[in-house]
Amino acid sequence: MGALARALLAALLGILLTPAPGALGTNPGLVARITDKGLEYAAREGLVTLQKKLRETKLPDFFGDFRIKHVGRGHYEFHSLDIPSCELSGSALKPLAGRGLSLTISDSSVQVQGRWKVRMSFLKMDGHFNVHVKGITISVTLLLGSEDSGRPTVTTSSCNSHIRDLDVDISGDLRWLLKLFHDQIESKFRTMLETKICSMIDKSVTSDLQPYLQTLPVIAEIDSFAGVDYSLTEAPRATANMLDIMFKGEIFHLDQRSEVPFLAPAINVPEDHDRMLYFAVSNYVFNTASRVYYQAGYLNFSITDDMIPPDSIIRLTTKSFRAFLPLIGKLYPNMNLELQGALLRAPLLTFSPGNLSLAPQLGIDAFVLLPNSLKQFVFRLGVTTNISATLAFNTSKITGLLTPGRVQVELKESKLGFFNVEMMEALLNYYIRETLYPKVNDKLAEGFPLPLPRHIQLHDLLLQIHKDFLFLGANVQYMRV
Repeated sequence: MGALARALLAALLGILLTPAPGALGTNPGLVARITDKGLEYAAREGLVTLQKKLRETKLPDFFGDFRIKHVGRGHYEFHSLDIPSCELSGSALKPLAGRGLSLTISDSSVQVQGRWKVRMSFLKMDGHFNVHVKGITISVTLLLGSEDSGRPTVTTSSCNSHIRDLDVDISGDLRWLLKLFHDQIESKFRTMLETKICSMIDKSVTSDLQPYLQTLPVIAEIDSFAGVDYSLTEAPRATANMLDIMFKGEIFHLDQRSEVPFLAPAINVPEDHDRMLYFAVSNYVFNTASRVYYQAGYLNFSITDDMIPPDSIIRLTTKSFRAFLPLIGKLYPNMNLELQGALLRAPLLTFSPGNLSLAPQLGIDAFVLLPNSLKQFVFRLGVTTNISATLAFNTSKITGLLTPGRVQVELKESKLGFFNVEMMEALLNYYIRETLYPKVNDKLAEGFPLPLPRHIQLHDLLLQIHKDFLFLGANVQYMRV
């Protein structure tokens, strides 16, 4: 990518430039915040890239005519200009309330070298020269916005650069040529270099940073049927010492998206500044995920006898189920059973300080598998349980793990009279613990991605659970390529 643009904002701003406070008064599902420490880091990264960009800048030649008293007229050229070195020192990247970001670079210097050539009627001379440009100050204002598509935008609103002083060294003892430089060329040189600096920054923002931000996915796929909507809902918000960005943060079915019937809660982001970057992920994000997987039937299950461990004393047969339902062995001798389970509704994840929990409710229907391949319904159970959840995040994803509570069973309907609920609880507790939870935890271990651009690595990770949201903190490392 290259350029001031990449390091200034891609290191941090790009991480978050994807959503902002909820459109039309709705709350965001995910709030991201770059702190003053993060902006300082972005500024330092910007200096490194700007120095590289300045060294690559091509400078124009200077030429013209002159007249020296008692000597006559002549023609000069200062050509083959390049910048072998530059040193950018003090920098600051600050939010501009309601507008964007202000970058200031001060007390910097640039070395320019090149060749000179003079032609007069009676002689030709040439040599080399060096210009030490000192006291460079650069001020840039970046405006942050969003497209209708939810993608981020960044433009240069203003750029000013100023050179305090020049030291010129011209080969040979040619004081008249040095005077010529100061009289006819210095002001042009100042204006040219100041203009070049701002032109380079503007070009970088347009051709490097903006396209880079555009690569941030508005939709990030989780798996074959679910994705996360990371679209901006408004422009990023700049306050006194931080930059806040709000994501829609909705997880949805990739093929059959429908309106979510609940809203995201308001998030009161803690005023922490120890890390460069924070994410506040509301329970809305996780509960839209629960809704998607519920609608897809991901947690529906079917149990048949061949799925029961061979050493189990309880089989899914009418003979074994006489202990639960005495009449079943008499009416349906030597037949197999099938249990079909499904969630009654999408379970909602509850956030409270230091704790995550959910209470899914299932319905289980039992069928006798008749010899003619038909199924005969015999009973229906209601199943409830309390589950504790653990969430974690690594350098790119949020992952989860469920710890099961004990299953409670209620008989909802029986076609064959008395039913032993206690024994059924034991069977279901075994199956759900050994089969269903591992399947869910395997999926949770895959996680869902955080909105990170290329070449960004998080470290010094922090995770806290607050009411209605998960609070993540991290420092950022931009991995140069």
